[in-house]
Amino acid sequence: FGLQSNPTSNILCNCTLLLTSNCFFNVSRDFLPRGSGIVTRRPLVLQLITAKTEYAEFLHCKGKKFTDFDEVRQEIEVETDRVTGMNKGISSVPINLRIYSPHVLSLTLIDLPGITKVPVGDQPPDIEQQIRDMIMQFISRENCLILAVTPANTDLANSDALKLAKEVDPQGLRTIGVITKLDLMDEGTDAREVLENKLLPLRRGYIGVVNRSQKDIDGKKDIKAALLAERKFFLSHPSYRHMADRMGTPYLQKVLNQQLTNHIRDTLPAFRSKLQSQLLSIEHEVEVYKNFRPEDPTRKTKALLQMVQQFSVDFEKRIEGSGDQVDTLELSGGAKINRIFHERFPFELVKMEFNEKELRREISYAIKNIHGIRTGLFTPDMAFEAIVKKQIVKLKGPCLKSVDLVMQELINTVKKCTKKLATYPRLCEETERIVAGYIREREEKTKDQMLLLIDIQVSYINTNHEDFIGFANAQQRSSQVNKSAVGNQVIRKGWLTINNIGIMKGGSKEYWFVLTAESLSWYKDDEEKEKKYMLPLDNLKVRDVEKSFMSSKHIFALFNTEQRNVYKDYRFLELACDSQEEVDSWKASLLRAGVYPDKSSSALNNKENGQADNFSMDPQLERQVETIRNLVDSYMSIINKCIRDLIPKTIMHLMINNVKEFINAELLAHLYSSEDQNTLMEESAEQAQRRDETLRMYQALQEALAIIGDISTSTVSTPAPPPVDDSWLQQARRSPPPSPSTPRRPTLNNPPSRPLSGRGPAPAIPSPGPQSGAPPVPFRPGALPPFPSAEGHGGPPQVPSRPSRAPPSVPR
Repeated sequence: FGLQSNPTSNILCNCTLLLTSNCFFNVSRDFLPRGSGIVTRRPLVLQLITAKTEYAEFLHCKGKKFTDFDEVRQEIEVETDRVTGMNKGISSVPINLRIYSPHVLSLTLIDLPGITKVPVGDQPPDIEQQIRDMIMQFISRENCLILAVTPANTDLANSDALKLAKEVDPQGLRTIGVITKLDLMDEGTDAREVLENKLLPLRRGYIGVVNRSQKDIDGKKDIKAALLAERKFFLSHPSYRHMADRMGTPYLQKVLNQQLTNHIRDTLPAFRSKLQSQLLSIEHEVEVYKNFRPEDPTRKTKALLQMVQQFSVDFEKRIEGSGDQVDTLELSGGAKINRIFHERFPFELVKMEFNEKELRREISYAIKNIHGIRTGLFTPDMAFEAIVKKQIVKLKGPCLKSVDLVMQELINTVKKCTKKLATYPRLCEETERIVAGYIREREEKTKDQMLLLIDIQVSYINTNHEDFIGFANAQQRSSQVNKSAVGNQVIRKGWLTINNIGIMKGGSKEYWFVLTAESLSWYKDDEEKEKKYMLPLDNLKVRDVEKSFMSSKHIFALFNTEQRNVYKDYRFLELACDSQEEVDSWKASLLRAGVYPDKSSSALNNKENGQADNFSMDPQLERQVETIRNLVDSYMSIINKCIRDLIPKTIMHLMINNVKEFINAELLAHLYSSEDQNTLMEESAEQAQRRDETLRMYQALQEALAIIGDISTSTVSTPAPPPVDDSWLQQARRSPPPSPSTPRRPTLNNPPSRPLSGRGPAPAIPSPGPQSGAPPVPFRPGALPPFPSAEGHGGPPQVPSRPSRAPPSVPR
């Protein structure tokens, strides 16, 4: 096939079967364009497909079948001109042609343009490089068998096809030389030594073919007649008849067919392993699909029960945690709820707990209002109760917010669990709607219970609590006592970016921070060898910093409440994290160390705080305010401890455990009552398609493994030929081209001048001339006809006269 596509250019064909190998088969049809100059101007991807009838299809003409192969040739020419123009232009966009025939194997061949040295017509100046890149794109593939086609009447040592093949196939395992135009050689010359692989050898040797001439094509000579004429030529030629059985297009087909078999057998082990792994990967899914019976009336009931049960198991695993199928990419629902309980909720409590100056002003107002017109001699306990009740009521906000956060996390967990129900869209929607509705119901009841807990704490102030300091110890600051109990233990370590200092130095810088109960230190790296600074936590507070539109990081700042510099000349130390969650986590850790968030960041608050500072109090009132302040601090610490313990338990009991029980016990009944079972269990079109494709894939994999087993037992592979000295390919490219006046190089052998009888010693083969650059070729062992003696070793051999005897008759 490929040898007949273009007699004026080198043809490189890539033939690919299912198991990735190559072959060369005669399509027995004449459909490729012919002509002078460059005819193949676009790659032709020819897919041969075994079928009962014979026809052709183009990818750009979908649905149109060509049964007349003259029309196929015309369509190739028209499609080539459509993209490249009428004036010899080229394009790397391939033409895709499929030929269905009972006479071919299913494989792919690619016909590529020949190398053009001088641009003509609309061809670009770098036409040679463009064609070279196009060819290299195909022949670089390891599954490509390269047919390096060279006309017999040209210098083989300068073959572009052989040079390109050598670049991508240095071992010569994929390259087969093809010699054409043997019938057009000058009289008295032949290519015997080349075809015998003695001169300019290749590892897989050369095969000679004779194609139709332009006269034969014009005379409508068919392919079968051309093959008979080719056979007759090799049998009748005195230089080729001894190897006629190893020449011609049929033998080339046979050689390539054997290479296909070899490659298939070589790739079978790896391919079998790949098929088996694919088979195992879908086996579990196929087992489910195998039991699928559309006509079974109980099928939908069983599927519904299985889906609800699976949803319940998945939900519980995501909430309670599980050792199997652990998600390593993100936190699951239970882990996020734990974070809400022990990081987010305590942070929200403490964040709104203290505003020192405002609290003292409220205490002083309460004392004065209780005394009224009189001057009090004792600290009124009613002021303590009024302030404590007001502080307890403020806890409602963080408690309700924690319920909202947990509710949202539960709904997100439900959405993730319902993804496995996507096979049945209506079931997925109904399950999500019913469970989410129940979660919202439990949210309302949980919030009511939260408010009830706060009201219970407000209803009775227990000043007889064992942890309450009482009036006797009210002069001591409970915060100092709590802080001293913590000691200087390490609370947190991690990477933070110092934002404002980095800007002053031309860029933010990341350090390793270590937070203890008494200080915040940062180091150059996490080895903690080179300490940069240690910042005491006394009088420090935290405030939020607005995120800059130029930065993707989230920022918070530390500052000193006594208006002192925090670090060197900086009033603020801005620290940046990659996410808001990380910022909240650091704030919660700072709270444990006694660094509280600041509420008065605006100018208005600063002004109000200034008024509070200027509020005048006599010494007696100051002592009373300090006493009540310490009492409030002590009692609120008791309330906070109680609330931190009760709120997570309340949410767990009233929301999470109730939702789990609802899914296990009542979800199925709600699904049955919400909609008809047949409607719920209607399968999606995508799932039906997936099931069919999976079953087909499973069957195809089983059949492929069976075929591989048959191939292993019914085919025989041949070993690769031994390596040959093909360094002449590089040397030939470096030597200057032969001048027209020099004699023909010995690439083409001449027959002896007369017949010789008897056996004699084999003469030494004279080395080629200096322009050849080819190494001496070892002669074949045994008797050979002697060559005419050459004077010296530098000049080319003498061309003997043509033998006078008549050639042998053609055997019938």
